[in-house]
Amino acid sequence: MVVTIIGLGLIGGSLAKDLKSNGFATSLLGVEKSDSHAQEALDLGLVGEIVDMRDGCRMADVVVLATPVNALGKLFPMVLDYLRPGGVAIDMGSTKSEISQIIHDHPNRRRAVLAHPMAGTEFSGPSAAINNLFQHKAAIICDREDSDADAFLLAERLFKSLFMRVTYMDSRAHDVHAAYVSHVSHISSFVLALTVLEKEQSEANIFDLASGGFASTVRLAKSSPRMWADIYQQNAHNLIDVLDEYLSKMQQFRDLIQASDYDQVYQLMEEANKIKKILK
Repeated sequence: MVVTIIGLGLIGGSLAKDLKSNGFATSLLGVEKSDSHAQEALDLGLVGEIVDMRDGCRMADVVVLATPVNALGKLFPMVLDYLRPGGVAIDMGSTKSEISQIIHDHPNRRRAVLAHPMAGTEFSGPSAAINNLFQHKAAIICDREDSDADAFLLAERLFKSLFMRVTYMDSRAHDVHAAYVSHVSHISSFVLALTVLEKEQSEANIFDLASGGFASTVRLAKSSPRMWADIYQQNAHNLIDVLDEYLSKMQQFRDLIQASDYDQVYQLMEEANKIKKILK
């Protein structure tokens, strides 16, 4: 199995490491617009060769697009143009509705699989790639009915080789759920970091007082601003709805604390504790 990975950052690089170690890929090719990232990926042994996109698509059984979501709109149709007969193109973007519309009428659409592996860290670039990033995480495959059966089954086999749980979903539903479960949590982290940096002028105090709770909550604020700005742009409509609900809950907490109504504050937190039944 020859696999070409377009974009050799955290997701693409980690995918390369695991597909090599688990034997899914017998040959790994990389496509990378950044010369420094391309060299770094080669130095790290993530891929065996850096090629241009046209050659990478024509040589591969599977082409994986692991680029920022705003780049997918331009790249995905080109990949489908270049794809060799029988080849499969899988994208790994965090939003799905817009790219689904962009490639909907492409003659090679049925060789495309829209996917979102729900995995990541706050780090970026080839050096951020790690083994087992995807293990026991969810892989969402969207709009299965628009892909050939052998194409989405190959994508399913790829994700299962990483020990991921595969779920099928409509692209629009995916973007709604991703806004609630993933995207707003990053905004919360960015906002908390901004609040602390603005109000706490002493770096020493931040370092000394920020124990596990703060560090884990604000960890996502170290994520790539470019990547997340693109995601927010792609999923703005759903994200606004989620933020309105989030701000409403924050206002509710504020009003109850201002009114010294700690019985109701307790009730809200007790209600929130029910998440323990879902997230073990």
